[in-house]
Amino acid sequence: MSNFYDALETRSNDQRDAENLAALTELVSHAKSSAPGMAAHLEGVDASDITDLAMLSKLPVLRKSHLGAAQKASPPFGGFAASRTHHAFQSPGPIYEPGGITHDWFRLGRFLHAAGLGADDLVQNCFSYHMTPAGMMFESGARAVGARIFPAGTGQTELQVEAAAQLGVTAYAGTPDYLRIILDKADEMGVSLGITKAAVSGGALFPSLRAGYADRGISCLQCYATADLGNIAYESAAMEGMIIDEGVIVEIVTPGTGDPVTEGEVGEVVVTSFNRDYPLIRFATGDLSAVLPGASPCGRTNMRIKGWMGRADQTAKIKGMFVRPEQVAALVARHAEIDRARVTVTRADDKDVMTVQVEGAGIETASVAETVRATLKLSGHVEAVEPGTLPRDGIVIDDQRQYDQG
Repeated sequence: MSNFYDALETRSNDQRDAENLAALTELVSHAKSSAPGMAAHLEGVDASDITDLAMLSKLPVLRKSHLGAAQKASPPFGGFAASRTHHAFQSPGPIYEPGGITHDWFRLGRFLHAAGLGADDLVQNCFSYHMTPAGMMFESGARAVGARIFPAGTGQTELQVEAAAQLGVTAYAGTPDYLRIILDKADEMGVSLGITKAAVSGGALFPSLRAGYADRGISCLQCYATADLGNIAYESAAMEGMIIDEGVIVEIVTPGTGDPVTEGEVGEVVVTSFNRDYPLIRFATGDLSAVLPGASPCGRTNMRIKGWMGRADQTAKIKGMFVRPEQVAALVARHAEIDRARVTVTRADDKDVMTVQVEGAGIETASVAETVRATLKLSGHVEAVEPGTLPRDGIVIDDQRQYDQG
């Protein structure tokens, strides 16, 4: 079994950038001609003007709320699908996603190969096949690496154990914690299982959980994938960050904006997918992560991220009014002397207290306070802080109120 899924994984940075730029310009042209929803979203954008990957950051960000509104106006996919596909899926919202059955359509094969799965494996796929695409995503990936699949789905743990034992299952695909439930049930039933590999997603893989699997002789790796985008990033055996999939471009931006953060700073994950059937360009995931400098010791050369680090949607209701990251970004944009801002919400005397910290040089707090009222629609205390004071953790609205849990 080769160490790498294909030659794309070991390209030089210059080669990858050049090929991604060519693919990006072609994708923009294709999306504008074949997906009316994306064409409307990219109105005024000319593919021929994109001469550098850095120019991607100038294109508008597409958010799930945009998709939801477009799908209601033009079902089922809001004009963002560029071709007729084989499946339609539903995610909470509801949001609908297309799905294809061509080779490795969701690009999970790359991850499963990195996790060591191949033609000798029988994969017990415990992702749901009901409405959402997770089951089909991992089945498509398993087919891509030549593995056989037992489409187990979720629940019925005793039957899962019996099937795993009788079929000779060697690999598990599913959420991180459900494998432990299967293994514990097998112990309870006195059944020995032959699972030695696990490919997980859709939940937190805590170090203690991974260590518990390792103690049982099971190598467990995780990927970061979504219903809209397929595989975004994945672990290799090196287990040092998550390597960006070769079928996407990932940017880390300040939440509520499309502005890239500096390398290593926490921000929102924005993804451009080269899927010609569903060409999502600068799609905001709502998840937080950060770039991990350098290349993976496994030999794969693409950019790495630190993995899932929380949600970017930090909308807070303050004094009865919603304050959103986009409003904080608008505040910063109104003042050239402000580098960044952070809204902190606390409680005092049974009232909400809003403090707006602004970082920069030569800041006039009275002027900023007026802008706060105009952009956030609320009054609050403005505090000017020195450059480098605010933490680079991706948080722009810090809600510190303690809620009674009853």
